[in-house]
Amino acid sequence: QVQLVESGGGLVQAGGSLRLSCAASGRPIRFYPMGWFRQAPGKEREFVAAITWSGGTGTDYADSVKGRFTISRDNPKNTVYLQMNSLKPEDTAVYYCAETVIPIGDVESRLRNGRTYAYWGQGTQVTVSS
Repeated sequence: QVQLVESGGGLVQAGGSLRLSCAASGRPIRFYPMGWFRQAPGKEREFVAAITWSGGTGTDYADSVKGRFTISRDNPKNTVYLQMNSLKPEDTAVYYCAETVIPIGDVESRLRNGRTYAYWGQGTQVTVSS
């Protein structure tokens, strides 16, 4: 049984930083891409960032976070991180990590689609004050 548990959310002032963690259990994450999504009140869930499986080509980011957020993985710890810098009030949302069962090795559009992912965490709240 795969479980994903996010942590690291909280309240931060605009311009500040947070690092979200997603601890996975049930199988090694190094074989599968991982993604971060977010959902703000009254809005649809949106893609934030993704990382291919460990033998793949890299990372992908939504335009709104490119240059400010960094996704990474620590395979021995079976954990994925989202480092968020220069936070803005519009980054306020519940952030979810997700894992796919598809071994996507290249950055491609499927990584941005929530339907690609089979497992989801419960989410962690990020609130950025102005």
